[in-house]
This record gives sequence, C-alpha cells and structure tokens, in this order.
Amino acid sequence: MSGSSATDTPGTVPRCGTIAIVGRPNVGKSTLLNALVGQKISITSRKAQTTRHRITGVCTRGATQFIFVDTPGFQIRRGGALNRNLNRTVTASLSEVDVVLLVVEAGKFDADDERVLALLPPGKPVILVANKLDLVKRRTDLLPWLKGLPQRHDFAQYAPLSAVHADDAERLLGIVEPYLPQQAWLHDPDALTDRNERFLASEIVREKLFRLTGDELPYTSTVVIDRFEEAGDDEGTRKLRIAASIVVQREAHKAIVIGHGGDRIKRVGSEARAELERLMDARIFLELWVKVRSGWADDERHLRAYGYE
Repeated sequence: MSGSSATDTPGTVPRCGTIAIVGRPNVGKSTLLNALVGQKISITSRKAQTTRHRITGVCTRGATQFIFVDTPGFQIRRGGALNRNLNRTVTASLSEVDVVLLVVEAGKFDADDERVLALLPPGKPVILVANKLDLVKRRTDLLPWLKGLPQRHDFAQYAPLSAVHADDAERLLGIVEPYLPQQAWLHDPDALTDRNERFLASEIVREKLFRLTGDELPYTSTVVIDRFEEAGDDEGTRKLRIAASIVVQREAHKAIVIGHGGDRIKRVGSEARAELERLMDARIFLELWVKVRSGWADDERHLRAYGYE
C-alpha cells in the first residue's frame, strides 16, 4: 500500500468515513472485517459472541480511506452485565458512523435479524450484506428472498457475497465508497487498526481457547494480559514475553481449559504463539495461567478491570 496521501495527487478529492459492521451473532462479521482490511485483526470462532469489543479496521484504497468498526453481535436473548456492556458498545458505535453494513446469512432473515434491524438509528444508509453465499447451492433460489427485502427496510444497496473470497471484499469496498464523505483521512495510509499488540495477544489466545473447547466452555470466559514486554532481539529478530490469565467462572471450567494432563492448555498456547509470531513478526514466549473468578461477567467492577468499557 502506498505511503503517500491522496492529497498529494492534484485533482483527487479524498474520502474518509466510518462504517459499522452489525448483525446477530455468528453471521460472519469478524471474517468480513478481516477480509476488507486484508489482514486478521478480529478473532473468529463458531462460538456465538466471540467479538466483545469495538474493533476498528482501516483500509485505504486510492483516494478513499475506509474505517470499519466490527461490533459484538447484539445480545437479544441473554441478560447480565457482560451482555448489557456488549449492547452498549454496539449502540455507541452506531451513533458515530456514516454507513451501516447489516450482515445476515444469504437466504435467511429471521426474528433475530429483525430485532437488530429495529435497533439501527434512522437516517443512516444501510447496506444489506448477504454473507455466506458460498453455502447457497443454487443462486436462483435467492431471487424471491431478495425481492422481499425492500419490504423490511429501505436498504441503500444489496451485496450478496462470501466474506472468504477476496474479490467479494473488493467489490463491497466499491459499493460502500460513494456513501463516504469527502474529507481528509483520519489515519496513516498504511494503518490497519487502532488496537495495540497487547489487545491482539489477548484476543488471539481467546480465539484459540474457544476453538479448542467448543461448547464445553461457557462464552463468558475471558483472557487478561498480565505481562507484555519486549525481550530485546536476537540477530535482528524481535522477542516478546507475554503472560496471560484465562479467567473462568467455576473450578469445573478450569479443568476443561487445562485438559487431561494439561494437554489442552498446552495446545492453546502453542497455536496462539504460532499465530502471534506470524502477525507480529517476532519470537514469542507465552505463559498461560487459569484463574477462577466466580460471577465476574455479572460484576461491573470486574468488567472494567478486564478491559470492557
């Protein structure tokens, strides 16, 4: 990506705007964000509610800078302090954006999607992204579904796609671009995210934890970075020492995370370390611990201590 600004080219008018990616849990919002940015900055797993924080991804193409905001899926069935916190994050994000991408599964629009749609602020252009198109056997089957969508909302555009295909992500950038205001860029042209490496480390560990425990471990488990420090470099290779605590609510959950003879937590650490080394271009020394904090997800004080705004 070029290091020059759009304003360096005479006659070009820079565009820059913020786009919220919203939808019910597990429709592929984080996968879409990673595809649009061109690098992994938001974690993914089959477990609902994997994304818990507002994560900004930046993509600069030509004279336009796209600032995407990946939000937690609206929690419309569960209560508790954690879920109230997640919904506040989504609502706050929506109030500040120029465009909304409402992500649904292609061919589906159920009651949960309707509830998310009802929470969107009026007056903002909403582009319906029909994701997971690769799972639809016959594209012609989508026609009746697409024809019925205008009755649900006055969508600005429709974008059937598969977030795992790079060409589809590029096409979506072209659809979004005209809706962004003409103004100077807010980030450097080579920026990818506003999140730091410490945050990325906690998210990658949490992703591996969820992927390797599946439905055994409640989604309320979290990861806290206790230490993140540079350890110098060796022959030009950067070294980082990271210590993280996996926080669970019960002793039984601790046993699930550790696994038989410690095999599961070792695998979580091994997979997280390998991915962090690739993403950070560094040699990683990673220590993992498991702590039991009963009821943390319903305690506002614990939520703030663990980084939930």
